[in-house]
Amino acid sequence: GGHYRPPHCFARYKSAILVAYRNQEKYLRHLLYYIHPFLQRQQLSYTIYLIQQVGTGSFNRAKLLNVGVREAMKDEEWDCLVLHDVDLVPENDYNLYICDEYYPKHMASAMDKFQYTLPYKSFFGGVSALTPEHYMKMNGFPNTYWGDGGENDDIATRIHLAGMKIVRTSPHLGRYRVMDYNEETEIQEPWRRPPSRHNTRKTWKADGMNTLQFRLLSRTKHPLYTRITVD
Repeated sequence: GGHYRPPHCFARYKSAILVAYRNQEKYLRHLLYYIHPFLQRQQLSYTIYLIQQVGTGSFNRAKLLNVGVREAMKDEEWDCLVLHDVDLVPENDYNLYICDEYYPKHMASAMDKFQYTLPYKSFFGGVSALTPEHYMKMNGFPNTYWGDGGENDDIATRIHLAGMKIVRTSPHLGRYRVMDYNEETEIQEPWRRPPSRHNTRKTWKADGMNTLQFRLLSRTKHPLYTRITVD
């Protein structure tokens, strides 16, 4: 089921790695190839969860991560929830996949796609780490973002509305390679912040973990991950 604990010591941290997923087999194989040895070198106790959406409708990354948190917490009292895009590979072993004690942590602070800088100040995409307490305090992620983009800004706003702030992994540690198998789609222009379609200030308490509805279709253990399939 993609679970590991160090054989010769007691792990100080237990981290659930949650990956929202749909039909990205190449990226997934690449990520799993790198991430397991990376996490084992850090001597973490961890499980990798793949949360898969069925059907051909618009992808809802944020809601899938809510589902992943709900399902992962049934297995273990995790110290840390690491929310991970399937197409990102960490470059530095010292980028520890553990949570900040006080605040949500943005880990992908330097992606090659953005010349190893943040595309804009409030960016919270790619890879982030929150304790279960952080996650519930901000009512999780919004369930209403269908299609790509926008939800990361909503989440950054939620963190502040819940009385927290974002801490970031320093750029020399938080370096990530973005895998791109579609060479024709290389970015020719500066990356733009997606427009916000939600009034987060009004909706965050009424759209999130407390209103999450889904149908669990299957939960299967594969050698390198636990797959959770939902409608």
